[in-house]
Amino acid sequence: MKLPVILERDETGMIVAECPAIPGCVSQGRTEDEAIANIREAIVGCLEVRAEEGMPLTVRTVEVDVAVA
Repeated sequence: MKLPVILERDETGMIVAECPAIPGCVSQGRTEDEAIANIREAIVGCLEVRAEEGMPLTVRTVEVDVAVA
């Protein structure tokens, strides 16, 4: 399963990783590699919990085109 992940540096310098297809699935790391490894673990955990609770594994995400001036 491939899922989108957003990486963003916070005010403390940590890299915050979020999976927008799974509400509330967030992790972090000191480096991008660490943040990606951590979000992979978080995604697996979130998917397991959602499956146990009978929830859909992911929510629908779409890409949109936006004109930027």
